[in-house]
Amino acid sequence: MCSALVPTGSPAVKVTTQTSVPGNKPRRAAAGFTLLELMVVVLIVAVATATVALSLRDRSQSKLEEEGARLSALLETARTQSRIVGTDVRWKPLTTGGFQFLGLPALASKELPSHWLDSDTTATIVGAPLLLLGPEPLLPAQRVVLHLGEREIAVGTDGLAPFQIVGAADAVPAQ
Repeated sequence: MCSALVPTGSPAVKVTTQTSVPGNKPRRAAAGFTLLELMVVVLIVAVATATVALSLRDRSQSKLEEEGARLSALLETARTQSRIVGTDVRWKPLTTGGFQFLGLPALASKELPSHWLDSDTTATIVGAPLLLLGPEPLLPAQRVVLHLGEREIAVGTDGLAPFQIVGAADAVPAQ
């Protein structure tokens, strides 16, 4: 019988046994990286790539997207006011670098801006001289193309949905 399994008379005596059979070599640590280490490296590379990509973004495209989102909100505001008041409201770009809402009451017209955030921004309505904003809930499909330098972005509606930024593939032709 093994002496490690037999109780001894003295509790202070400790028995130690070998962990490997004589002749076996001790195990070396495995070479390579663990999955966790690889995942941490991939995460660090992804964060660095995203940071560089965001810092290299084109300022004119960002400004144009901001103008598009702002114009969408302004057109929807004027569309809502047109329904509330019950008057025919139209929007047109000006050649002097701004735009104008036609048909709104004087107070509502003063509250809405009439200029672009960037003075170099211009707008072109596709297929019509003016945008119709109401008072009817169902409008014809309409689209405005905003230009800033060589960049452009389209804001449009299918007539029922709100005005929003549309891509080239999603562009709604004006009727």
